[in-house]
Amino acid sequence: MKKVFVNGTFDLLHRGHLELLNFAKSKGDYLVVAIDSDERVKEKKGSSRPVYSQEERKFFLENLKSVDKVYMFSSDFELESLVNFVQPDIMIVGSDWKGKTVIGSQYTKQLIFFDRIEGYASTNIIQSIIDR
Repeated sequence: MKKVFVNGTFDLLHRGHLELLNFAKSKGDYLVVAIDSDERVKEKKGSSRPVYSQEERKFFLENLKSVDKVYMFSSDFELESLVNFVQPDIMIVGSDWKGKTVIGSQYTKQLIFFDRIEGYASTNIIQSIIDR
């Protein structure tokens, strides 16, 4: 069985998230998604985030047909430990990580970069709602 690993916030699910998850699933048999804890999202994106709690985000992802397992993590160390535990064949990250250190990539056989879908970002969607 070929395991694929993806991680992120996954707040306000949108087409870009679904394209990423479907792409990831197409690369293997078992898709593991790791999501940032609420505390970590607040640290990275500000006190007004996440919109949905970690439990809600986990529930949404667990109910997508492409996703087989969802974990949560609160630190870089926990993310690295999780990737080491899963030992994925493939790890998929956004293309904005090209040339940067990808946490846990030493525990995967292959690292694939996914080009973000233009116009889809939770932060932009939230701002668009506020602006209305």
